[in-house]
Amino acid sequence: QVQLVESGGGLVQPGGSLRLSCAASGRIFKIYDMGWYRQAPGKQRELVAAITRGSSTNYADSVKGRFTISRDNAKNTVYLQMNSLKPEDTAVYFCNAVTWGGDYWGQGTQVTVSS
Repeated sequence: QVQLVESGGGLVQPGGSLRLSCAASGRIFKIYDMGWYRQAPGKQRELVAAITRGSSTNYADSVKGRFTISRDNAKNTVYLQMNSLKPEDTAVYFCNAVTWGGDYWGQGTQVTVSS
């Protein structure tokens, strides 16, 4: 079993920044892709950003140029640097890891962008 623990969420004013972290632990054989998804109230969960083991990245159009995803394979950790935050970025952010043993999700961390 693999556990994903997110941290770094919180309340920030529009234009501000936050950095999310997600650390994987447990019976990890190999992690392939890692990613961040978000779900706002009344909306479906959507991909925010993803990164392969070789660090190729993919972003939702709504966050391109503002968010940066990165990972540390030695620490089994993925990060999401979020800059120029907007109220519409408010959501619960979930970490995802695709591993040799299956697909895992974190419990989510709340990000609220409000003045």
